[in-house]
Amino acid sequence: MKQTILFDLDDTLIYCNKYFFFVIDQFTDCMTDWFRGYGVTKQEIHDKQTEVDIAGVQLEGFKSDHFPRSFIDTYRHFSDLLGRAKSASEEDFLWKLGHSVYDFQAEPYPNMEETLYELSAQGHELHLYTGGELLIQRKKIEQMQLERYFGPRIYVRAKKNTEAMEGILREGQFDRNATWMIGNSIRTDVIPALTTGINAIHMKTDSEWIYNIVGIDVEPKGAFFTLSHLHQIPGSIKNYVDGRPH
Repeated sequence: MKQTILFDLDDTLIYCNKYFFFVIDQFTDCMTDWFRGYGVTKQEIHDKQTEVDIAGVQLEGFKSDHFPRSFIDTYRHFSDLLGRAKSASEEDFLWKLGHSVYDFQAEPYPNMEETLYELSAQGHELHLYTGGELLIQRKKIEQMQLERYFGPRIYVRAKKNTEAMEGILREGQFDRNATWMIGNSIRTDVIPALTTGINAIHMKTDSEWIYNIVGIDVEPKGAFFTLSHLHQIPGSIKNYVDGRPH
């Protein structure tokens, strides 16, 4: 039976977290050097940046400027707290460092191409549902030539939540029993899917952003799987659909 399958992009089909973690490590190294002798640890700097970053996402969604702004806000916090003079040139450096995370070339997860091809060949309709800014996400989509599989069925939202998911499902008049959301984030992929009554597959990643890790208090109405590799998806969906009474 034909299924409608919505894929998340970042850290489901292509790598994302590792680039943010890499740039954050550069930030904390830089801050540790600047604040040497002031009694602040690298972990304290890291924890504060995470706190500021998550607060920005909750307020504004996935806007590109909030990540470099979290560097500057963290820098200003410790400057004020510890009495170190702020520098416009240091803030400019941090702003550029934060924005550099968007310059990395998109890199697919293992078996991305084969998985999308197999699902398409089986007759399923593929959709891409991603969070972020349109230009940044479109750049990644074009680098990976993902239009081959998703065509115009691409949704980019500043905030990925239950309301956004519900809007997509209603506008597209999806058959919820035959619709799946596949993504790495429990917060923005799994919970909205289960809340809106569609099937969900949680893709585990080696290193997850703390914002995405929350408890699940929604009872699934259909399928809910946790998988570790993309190549497991076609068989898991087929086995579920074949075993379900029609």
